[in-house]
Parts: sequence; C-alpha cells; structure tokens
Amino acid sequence: MAIRDGRVIEYAHATTPLSIPYIPGLLAFREGGPILAALDALSVDPDLLVLDGSGRIHYREAGIATHVGVVHDVPSIGVAKSLLCGVPDESVDGRPAGWRTAIRADGSMSTASTDEPIVGYAYQSRQYPNSRRVNPLYVSPGHRVSASTAVDLVEPLCAGYKLPEPTRLADAFADAVKRGSP
Repeated sequence: MAIRDGRVIEYAHATTPLSIPYIPGLLAFREGGPILAALDALSVDPDLLVLDGSGRIHYREAGIATHVGVVHDVPSIGVAKSLLCGVPDESVDGRPAGWRTAIRADGSMSTASTDEPIVGYAYQSRQYPNSRRVNPLYVSPGHRVSASTAVDLVEPLCAGYKLPEPTRLADAFADAVKRGSP
C-alpha cells in the first residue's frame, strides 16, 4: 500500500505460487516475489518501504527488507515481531511504551562486522498499563537507512498500536483480499 500524509492513496496485491515452506531466515525466497509484484503494481513510487520481517537482524544481515529495498533501490526497514538472531543490550521483558535497546550481532550472524555491531533495535511500541505482556518489535535497517534512523522512523508510525500503521493496514487489506472483498 502507499500512504501519503497519513492517508492511504493506493492498495495493490499480488498472488504467486509458493515454492518453499516457511523457513526462518529464508522469508525473502518465499514472500519476496509477491511483494515485488505488488510494488510493481503501484502507480506511485514509494519513498520508504516498511516490511513485516527483518533487515540486518538476520543471519547474513540480509532479511526480506534488505532484499526488497535493494531490488527497488528504495530505503527500507524491517519490523519483526520476534527476534531472529542477535542479542539485546538489555532484557526486553515488561518495558514501557517508547523504550528501546540496541540489538547487537552475535555468533550466529556470519557476516556481522565488529565495526558496526548494532544491527537494529528492540522497540516497545505499546504497553498495557496494568499488564506488561506486549512484546517489543525488532526494527532493523533493510537498505539505505541506519539502525537508529530505522527505529526513529517506525516510532511515529505505531500511533498507539503495537504494529506500524502501514503493516496494520496492509494486514487488514490482505485479509480482505483473501475473503474476496478488497
């Protein structure tokens, strides 16, 4: 979907046959084709891509946000609901809304550089006042965005919800398409 000034200006979707099952770390090979096809169907060129998955918080620092951002040469950010790899600087449990901590590369990341050990951030977009049960998001740069800028861009997109607005709206649109009523 394309959003301008907080308003959806266009939706697009694509359906392609799946050739591999879901395998952690290989999401781009499963879902990259339909995402690229949907982006090609948009009549507007996006300034920023926010993808439901990882960017640099990935075993080879190249998650789906990296792949899609590179193919379209558009700044991209990965926003994942679970941590694929890497280690948070602090415990992520029970944190208040707005809290963030760096995610550093760990031994499972074969390409991680010691010059830039921060590969993303755990970001607590929302929390319930009487129950600390909402898990943080894992925000990482995909392409042409730094780790700190990625989380700075995602923060205002959450608008009181756990997920960024583009992800929430795209999920709702995908559900409508699956029901046959987009």
